[in-house]
Amino acid sequence: MNIKRFLKQTLAIIILAAAASSCSTPKKIAYFQDADNAELISVISEGKAITVQPHDKLSIVVSSKDPDLAQIFNLNLVVNRTGQDRSFSGTGAELRDYALGTNEGIAHFTVSDEGTIDYPMLGVINIEGMTRNEVAAFIKGELMGKNLIKDPVVTVEFLNTGVSVLGEVNKPGRFDINTDVLTLPEALALAGDMTIQGQRENVMVLRRNGDKMETFRVNVTDTKSMLQSPAFYLNQGDVIYVEPNNVRKRQTTANGNNLANLSFWISVASLITTAAVLIK
Repeated sequence: MNIKRFLKQTLAIIILAAAASSCSTPKKIAYFQDADNAELISVISEGKAITVQPHDKLSIVVSSKDPDLAQIFNLNLVVNRTGQDRSFSGTGAELRDYALGTNEGIAHFTVSDEGTIDYPMLGVINIEGMTRNEVAAFIKGELMGKNLIKDPVVTVEFLNTGVSVLGEVNKPGRFDINTDVLTLPEALALAGDMTIQGQRENVMVLRRNGDKMETFRVNVTDTKSMLQSPAFYLNQGDVIYVEPNNVRKRQTTANGNNLANLSFWISVASLITTAAVLIK
């Protein structure tokens, strides 16, 4: 066999393999690679608003032209000078203090395992599965329907809703939801976006459903499949995990990324050439 031809063929194969491996990664970096406005309009589903679930904490405030009458339906909070809560009214209510060293606090309702709260003058009401606006409308209707108050304004806010973002993101942690609708890309943005080592084709979303845990895999480089995923619109308590890509995984071992390094393959080719020349 012609040694020169063998060496040339070997060197060419090594360089091509190294170049192919080095060029494959950037294709997996960009989001929404198949985005096309005309096609995607029909794919996007209606936004799914955050709904009340057991153990949620809600602030419910009733106001009207008669403040004294409205106060009957609001939780009373008495805080002493040291900032310690002394008393509050409303069955099933709890106090959440701000962590700022002030005497301010928020009295709130905690939703039971059955999805209910015990509301002043109305008793036990089931609000599980309702949105924030639906809870407000329901309580307003009950108050007016029972002639307890005229023209009330009911304001409902979630106090403990949030999602957790872990893995290859710049700012992992738990983030409060301050909007009625939160999407997966928005949650990733809250976490400072994925790092360059994040695996964009296989983002995991963990969601509790009763006593079970659901797992969703989302490819954020494929816009259509991401928009159609049940995990595109997030629920409170969802956990998003961004797995490390292969480059990041190989960094956990010594010289793990050498096989994807062009200079490594050139060194291998040089070694083979030198060995072949010496043998000849």
